[in-house]
Amino acid sequence: MAHRKDGAAKGRGGKGIGPGHAGERSVRLDLDTYEAEMLRLQAELVALQEWVRSTGARVLVIFEGRDAAGKGSAIKRVTEYLNPRVARIVALPSPTERQRGEWYFQRYVEHLPAAGEIVLMDRSWYNRAGVEHVMGFCTPEEHKRFMAQCPVFERLLIQDGILLFKYWFSISHEEQERRFKSRLDDPLRQWKLSPMDREAILRWEDYSRAKDEMFVQTDTAESPWYVVEAEDKRRARINMIAHLLSGIDYTEVRTEPVTLPKRPQAVNYTRPPRELFRYVPDYAASLEKHQHR
Repeated sequence: MAHRKDGAAKGRGGKGIGPGHAGERSVRLDLDTYEAEMLRLQAELVALQEWVRSTGARVLVIFEGRDAAGKGSAIKRVTEYLNPRVARIVALPSPTERQRGEWYFQRYVEHLPAAGEIVLMDRSWYNRAGVEHVMGFCTPEEHKRFMAQCPVFERLLIQDGILLFKYWFSISHEEQERRFKSRLDDPLRQWKLSPMDREAILRWEDYSRAKDEMFVQTDTAESPWYVVEAEDKRRARINMIAHLLSGIDYTEVRTEPVTLPKRPQAVNYTRPPRELFRYVPDYAASLEKHQHR
């Protein structure tokens, strides 16, 4: 599949994608429309992957935003059909004692994309501008130094040929609280709640000021921030992926079609008796029995 020059995202650089309004709840995108367009975009992501692999390009995508803004689910949709050897997700835990004594950017450098790789960072070095600054996990001097060094660091990455994209997923405090509450009684998602989520509600304005300051210092012409209105997760995923595709001038990579050979006849081989192996019990059969009662 080739990258269409009319743009997978209706124009390059996000043109044609409405910016929306902060705090305004979006009308939810119709499910059928969402699924059809998501599948088309995911096919384009596979085409992008093949271009990255064949050309040795390096793509780095940073996902930032408030807790429960939908970063993780967007990353899942991006990587759903991609080769994990090409597209890597980086979600680092808290730094170790040794890492706290390193240059701040040092532990992130080893996770940068090599030739032919796409790296998606679920949070990044911008932790220092957000949670570390708000919660007092870094000193004012460390925060100030980060703000001065970050644009320089990113300039070096871009000058070295890395294609860098920074996305901020934006939601209202009402939507954030609604998503937190929806996790309380959901056993599959309770693990997502932590004491930091409580602080995210209590310190909403502190995080807002930190984000505003971060944008002032790090939203540069060569390394801009792109805001994703994320009140509606479906729209957010579609808009973000479409924008990413529109920002890379990839082309179709033609490969030789794969053909399957005719299976040769077995020669001097007899399969051992099934009784010699340990098989997983047929749990699914018990479900069928219940279904037909």
